[in-house]
Amino acid sequence: MFFDRKMSDAEGLMWRLEKDPHLTSTFANVSVLDRKPDFDQLRRRMERASYAIPRLRQRVAPVPANLSAPMWVEDPDFDIDLHVRRIALPKPGTLRQLLDLATLVVADPFDRTRPLWQFVVVEGLRGGKAALIEKLHHTITDGERGVQLSLEFFDFERDAPEPPPIDPDTVAAHQPVDDSGVVALREFLAGSMRLPIGVVRQVKELLSDPTQLPDASSAAAHTFRGIVSQLSDTEHARSPLWTERSLRRRLEVARAPFHETKAAAKRLGGTLNTAFLTAATDAASRYHREMGSPVESLRASMAISTRTESSGANAFSLVRLLVPTADMPIGERFAAIHEATLSAREQSLGAGLDTLATLASTLPTSLVTRLARQQAQTVDFATSNVKGSPVPMYVAGAQLLENYPVGPLAGVAFNMTLLSYLGSLDMCLNIDTAAVADPALLARSLERAMADLVAA
Repeated sequence: MFFDRKMSDAEGLMWRLEKDPHLTSTFANVSVLDRKPDFDQLRRRMERASYAIPRLRQRVAPVPANLSAPMWVEDPDFDIDLHVRRIALPKPGTLRQLLDLATLVVADPFDRTRPLWQFVVVEGLRGGKAALIEKLHHTITDGERGVQLSLEFFDFERDAPEPPPIDPDTVAAHQPVDDSGVVALREFLAGSMRLPIGVVRQVKELLSDPTQLPDASSAAAHTFRGIVSQLSDTEHARSPLWTERSLRRRLEVARAPFHETKAAAKRLGGTLNTAFLTAATDAASRYHREMGSPVESLRASMAISTRTESSGANAFSLVRLLVPTADMPIGERFAAIHEATLSAREQSLGAGLDTLATLASTLPTSLVTRLARQQAQTVDFATSNVKGSPVPMYVAGAQLLENYPVGPLAGVAFNMTLLSYLGSLDMCLNIDTAAVADPALLARSLERAMADLVAA
């Protein structure tokens, strides 16, 4: 699996934004297992994976003078035991206890001087079960590529033979030396930025003094107008309840049948992704009505994959759209969201996330984080949908039973992420409890919304 040594501009932006802890881009999976995995075997598999996927042994190295996005370099002090750990829950070992532990693990910031991933085996779940919390930083990969990456340590049968070991000396011989500063300078002088340095300079001047627009080059003027169009969307999020933001988190999960939900979406004239967003919207609508504060519409953000054969570790764009939350039949809500989703996808074609990220690389981090927080305040909730395996998966002799993805919150009231697995849609709500006062009500509302959708 190929990984660039240099972060993309979008990945560099995610890295810089973490100066504000509200904007962390850490994501995770909470995988429930049918039994305790063989920890020593898992440790060996992850040691091997760290050679097969060099990114797992690399840390982030800032580029001198911020000439470009950061580079990935070998961690000379890599220690697998810092990344693969195990812990046991106290009795009775409930799912609620597991989710509360996962909340703490995901919220704990990465050591930025080491590789940005951690696996935690959790033993002691009720019924002899266990769990695996897989935590990664978004600069390593997105959810879709992360599923591919998992094939290095997941198996398709319980007693699968371990793959042959990888010779570390052979891998090391093919690793490039740490010349990140030289590479960055060469790229800078060669003009390999997505935007020519002259255009970047002009755009920065236009942002500080828009009256210069008539005299700007056509490229700078076009870029400036696109940026202004996106940043001028400062309409505040619409929920009368979800007005506060904090670093307090709670995870809630729900499940729905994959095939029945997909069939319902087809009957209603849309896709599974439309059904997922409809369920999230309907849950938000029910929550507001139950709390005595009905609302006509909310603003949602949706992650859209832009992956192609040549894409790097991250390939996605984010779009915002208004979703109807008035009391209405689920089929009517589905139709309205289907139209809104089609429109949002068309807009995403010219969203210019990479362009914004390239320009952001030339701006002070304090300004970039302020702009990002301002944009986050325009969104009530976020959604993301990732395709998983349709067949059973195993890790170190234990079968995955449930597989809940935890998406980054990034300043919104909640993030609802879905991962399809083994005929099920496994959903996780990552909730800011300062905004959502009753997380359990939101989870119950989601379950009812999915049931109504399947029955539509």
